[in-house]
Amino acid sequence: MELKVVRYNSKADYTDGLLFVNNKFECYTLEDEARTVKVYGETCIPDGTYNIELRTVGGFNTKYLNKFGGEFHKGMLWIKDVPNFEYILIHIGNTDEDTAGCLLVGSTADKDKGFIGASTGAYKALYPKVRAALYNNEKVTITYKTM
Repeated sequence: MELKVVRYNSKADYTDGLLFVNNKFECYTLEDEARTVKVYGETCIPDGTYNIELRTVGGFNTKYLNKFGGEFHKGMLWIKDVPNFEYILIHIGNTDEDTAGCLLVGSTADKDKGFIGASTGAYKALYPKVRAALYNNEKVTITYKTM
C-alpha cells in the first residue's frame, strides 16, 4: 500500500496537503511548517518515502485504545526512519497546535486558516485500510512531496 502526501500550501505556522491512498484521494492533511533547520515539535518532516508500522506503546496508543476500543485500534500509524525525527504518527487534530511534527488528517480544509475539520471521521476512514494492509503483511509506505 502506498500513501502519498502532496503538500500544496505552506504558511508561517502550518503546511496543508492532500493524502492519497494507492493514488486515490483520501483526505486533507495538516502539518507543522517547513523549515530549513529543524525545530523540535515545530517542523514538518522532509520530503521522501518512509515505512509505516503499528506502534503499540506510548500515550497516544493508550488514548486511542480508550477512545476507539480494541476491536478498532490495534496501534498508532507510525511513520518510521525519518532522519532526525522520532515517533512521527498519523492522528486526529485540527490545527498546528495539535501536532509536534506528526501528520493530522481531516475531511475538510481551510487553507487560509491552517485548519482541517472532521478529523475523527477522516481518521476512522483511513485507519482500517492501513491497519488491514499491515495485518496482511503488506509493505506500507508514505511519500511526502512538496509542490
